[in-house]
Amino acid sequence: MTDETCQTPSDQATPDARPGATAPPDGLVLVSTPIGNLQDLSPRAISALRAADTLLCEDTRVSSRLCAVFGITATLLALHDHNEQARIPQVLRLLAEGRRVALVSDAGTPLVSDPGYRLVRAVLEAGLPVAAVPGPNAALMALTLSGLPPQPFLFVGFLPPKGAARRVVLARLRAAERAGLAATLLFHESPHRLAEALADLADLLGPRPAAVARELTKRFEEVVRGSLSELAARYAEAPPRGEITLVVGPPPAEGAPVQADLDALLGAALEGHSLKQAVAEVTAATGLPRRVVYARALALGGR
Repeated sequence: MTDETCQTPSDQATPDARPGATAPPDGLVLVSTPIGNLQDLSPRAISALRAADTLLCEDTRVSSRLCAVFGITATLLALHDHNEQARIPQVLRLLAEGRRVALVSDAGTPLVSDPGYRLVRAVLEAGLPVAAVPGPNAALMALTLSGLPPQPFLFVGFLPPKGAARRVVLARLRAAERAGLAATLLFHESPHRLAEALADLADLLGPRPAAVARELTKRFEEVVRGSLSELAARYAEAPPRGEITLVVGPPPAEGAPVQADLDALLGAALEGHSLKQAVAEVTAATGLPRRVVYARALALGGR
């Protein structure tokens, strides 16, 4: 086999030169913005933002800095979790008038752990166009750098900040794994909760490889790989700073749950449910006889 160079036939246009390839889309356009490095804003994203009449953003202060760098003059309107529903009628009116409206989050791909889903649903239901300009995404970048199986994967987003609620969510994930889910898990996490989250993951999911991706595309970018317990110990001693994405490997092949696993599932379920509810949830998750799960729950102090 010989090496070949990439060539473009003279009578065939390159993708960037195709008619309309860089023309800004009409209607609502979801534009991915840098997660740290401003050089990651694509020429197509810049074109779409410059063509927009209105720019919807989580924080106008954050987006105004991006606009200043790239010469974007659209009118900025805040759209966040607390006002998204109220903002929808105004956006629909703008789109109906033929205005171009762009939606960005503070960083990364809109709607992925960021506001915008309710707006997109409303625009689609109104029969108005929705387009997107792809670009940076912290979860996918962390996945590719983690060294863990890239597919299938499950993006969970942020875990609940309180320990009891977090453990309930993790117990449900473990139940899904018991039912056959075998995917690499992706989470966003606050740096001051990272050690606690890693400890809960190790407790509820058991020993498995993981990676902590920090400050992706920024000056102090770092990816630390190890077991969940090793990473929990590391960050308990030295809490991190910056934006965190956590990648957890899929579960190993296994047979029936051992007692330690059953205890972890029950412990998490009992924190957020009554004894009856906890037993029902864990019974469904493990496939064990209800009497076995009930007896173990009583032994653990369930009431």
